Amino acid sequence: MTLAAQTLAAQTLAAQTLALCALPDDLAAYDAALLIGPKERLEALARLHPQLAPHAAALAAPLADLPAAPKGGDAQTYLALTEGARPTRLIFAALPTLATRMNAPARPDEASKAAARLTPPKGRTLIALCPAALDHAEPLTAAVARALPLVSFKSGPRRPAVDLAVWLEGEEAQGALDHDALAALAAGVQRAAAWVDTPPEQLHVPQLVDLAREVAVRAGAEVDVFEGEELMHMGLGGVWAVGKAAVHPPAVVVLRGPQSTPGAPPCVWVGKGVVYDCGGLSLKPKEGMEGMKMDMGGAAAVLAAFDAAAALGRHEDLCAVLCLAENAIGPAAFRNDDVITLYSGKTVEINNTDAEGRLLLGDGVAYACRHLRPALVVDVATLTGAQLMATGKAHAGVVANDARIEALAVRLGRASGDLVHPLPYCPELLMGEFKSEVADMKNSVRDRMNAQSSCAAHFVEAHLPEGFEGQWLHVDIAGPAWVGGRGTGFGVALLCALSGAWREALA
Repeated sequence: MTLAAQTLAAQTLAAQTLALCALPDDLAAYDAALLIGPKERLEALARLHPQLAPHAAALAAPLADLPAAPKGGDAQTYLALTEGARPTRLIFAALPTLATRMNAPARPDEASKAAARLTPPKGRTLIALCPAALDHAEPLTAAVARALPLVSFKSGPRRPAVDLAVWLEGEEAQGALDHDALAALAAGVQRAAAWVDTPPEQLHVPQLVDLAREVAVRAGAEVDVFEGEELMHMGLGGVWAVGKAAVHPPAVVVLRGPQSTPGAPPCVWVGKGVVYDCGGLSLKPKEGMEGMKMDMGGAAAVLAAFDAAAALGRHEDLCAVLCLAENAIGPAAFRNDDVITLYSGKTVEINNTDAEGRLLLGDGVAYACRHLRPALVVDVATLTGAQLMATGKAHAGVVANDARIEALAVRLGRASGDLVHPLPYCPELLMGEFKSEVADMKNSVRDRMNAQSSCAAHFVEAHLPEGFEGQWLHVDIAGPAWVGGRGTGFGVALLCALSGAWREALA
């Protein structure tokens, strides 16, 4: 077992784990059953489930009166005790059916709240999802997965496992469920969240490199790892500059899935993996530094989604580039006023060492285009605090060079539950914010009140090669990747959905 695997195994001693199963006819193995879905689906389950059906008459009135979760509020619950037999508790959480046009119709937001708030801390628990439609199963599964984090350092006995089942009315509908896809998605979300939650002294660049190698073995993918001064000699000046002062040197990891045909242009995911960001010499204040282990959320999402896509056989013509570094302080730290050269060949005058993620992504997209020749480049990053101001904690901000890929991202966001919202795409108006007198550009904007998140995206775009004819999508997940002091695994569901849709969308 690698150091990374040992570390993560140790962290889960007191954690809830999630296992996919078929909804059993006999629930006696469980101390509690949490049933989540729209009220009419809960009523149908109470009528049709072999163990609940004898109690259907007793449950009918309470279920009819069960209020759905109010708009923007916590899920409402009803508690029913069985007559002296297990499960000792049935907990019903009714999901609202109202979803406005920028929300996910499945209402995974409320499902996640219900799972987090209502899953009992003791005893074996079954969570049964009762979606309104087949295509609601995946976003609800991801929502429950992110509500049950794996990493815990709290003392005390290990919390029991949680089983997850998805129930649809009718044999045909139930038979259409892809349990492998649901299991891979749940595992990916929990895995990405766990990596973000792991303290940086335990999950640093070497451990992430090991995890990427393990994913490559499972996926049957080719892997290249470039580390330390090798990055400088290769010309990956952005990754090298950001990470060169840290105890653990920076790295770039490239995963390549199988090709459908020789020379087929792939889809490449590029993930920002700043394992800890103190801001460098542009030091963050205490309040801004706390929680910065989450700054590798983009790389975590990319790696976990690649793993999940491979488990589903969707990694053909799929590549991932992970740019890994710690933005640290030391004698070798890069400084404001330094001028560095990125892999694109463009020079960057540093005016803020805390605007480091775009330097990694600039190298990542340039490497992807030069060596992998993609049809689509998707970069994923916890990039700007301004994203929270622009689109909030529920929606990631997206910037795309093509309206088709922007529309696809929005559609897949609503379908997967990883919501996104477009930010302005207008480099001719915004790139002037990076004007430098001595280099091709600076790395931080002159006016922080001028569409900062879009500007940061355009900085990354500027390192695509001249005349790039493919599609490019930038996903800023700074807000939704980290909520309430926990990683959420945001981005895994979106990328998994994209892995099965990008070819057709670009045809």
